[in-house]
Amino acid sequence: MLNIHSAEFIVSNTDYRQCPSGVLPEYAFIGRSNVGKSSLINMLTKRNGLAKTSSTPGKTLLINHFLINSQWYLVDLPGYGYARISKDRRSGIKGIIKNYILSRTQLVNLFVLIDSRLEPQKIDLEFMEWLGISGVPFSIVFTKSDKQSNRRLMENLDVYKKKLLETWETLPPVFVTSAEKKTGREELLDYIDSIMNL
Repeated sequence: MLNIHSAEFIVSNTDYRQCPSGVLPEYAFIGRSNVGKSSLINMLTKRNGLAKTSSTPGKTLLINHFLINSQWYLVDLPGYGYARISKDRRSGIKGIIKNYILSRTQLVNLFVLIDSRLEPQKIDLEFMEWLGISGVPFSIVFTKSDKQSNRRLMENLDVYKKKLLETWETLPPVFVTSAEKKTGREELLDYIDSIMNL
């Protein structure tokens, strides 16, 4: 398994052109506000305060770069779909996300985080469809798997996969995680490792 022996915050930006220069690969994490992104990043890196967690949704409004093992970047992108901010600000965040995803040549894979307790949400489905149309490689990461029974979790995942297969021929890689129980850590890091070794 890929071992993380160093993880450091490098820079926050609103513009992909001011993100770190160079050719190090970037693995970005994105999801709706309050999906548990910061907790997952902290769990993956085993650094509790690396990504700032907050009980207030919509806290991450910047592109945050963390350098891992001096070899690759883990990128924390702003959460999307948070209603309780002004329309202008929402549109600004949308622009930040879109420009980074479409223009950042160092981006190798986008991890789209989905709350495993919820039924398929229109905003997530549309976002993933846009990624597919735009040719952006992505994986789905279901979060908060510990917040329900295993049976319920499996049922929810089944519903989600069926919904996706209505529009997708094949599904992207799917991971199931829990930041609290450390579930899915090895699988995610192994996946990043396998891409790096290609």
